[in-house]
Amino acid sequence: MQYPEVVVGAVILNPDDEVLICRSTKWNNKYIIPGGHVELGEGMEEALIREVKEETGLDVHSIELLSLKDSLQSKDLDKHFIFIDYLCRTDSYQVTLNDEADLYEWVDLNEIEKYDLGQFVNSLLIELRDKNDPAHKTSIFYGY
Repeated sequence: MQYPEVVVGAVILNPDDEVLICRSTKWNNKYIIPGGHVELGEGMEEALIREVKEETGLDVHSIELLSLKDSLQSKDLDKHFIFIDYLCRTDSYQVTLNDEADLYEWVDLNEIEKYDLGQFVNSLLIELRDKNDPAHKTSIFYGY
């Protein structure tokens, strides 16, 4: 029997409130946010901290649940994922990428359209940017 894969993602803000995006060959050279699978016996926030450290070398704090998203075989993915994304902060600008990404950028949320973002990352960052717009109806945020 196959089960959904639980994945955590980190929308990391630096001291200037810029978001970290990383270009990944694993995701067709699109920009994504750091994250990965929750391992057996591991808490979600524990997995987030581990994945961020492995992929970027960053320490994060002020972790808050940002969104929950269910992905059932989309055009980008041929699996069932449950994405649990968190908003967090770092006190550093110094990123050390592992082999999962080849380039990173700190970007202002008002400039995200300039980047070739993965489908889920694009919608997530637009939701975050526009969450206080009265004309914007949010569909994936919880606790905001």
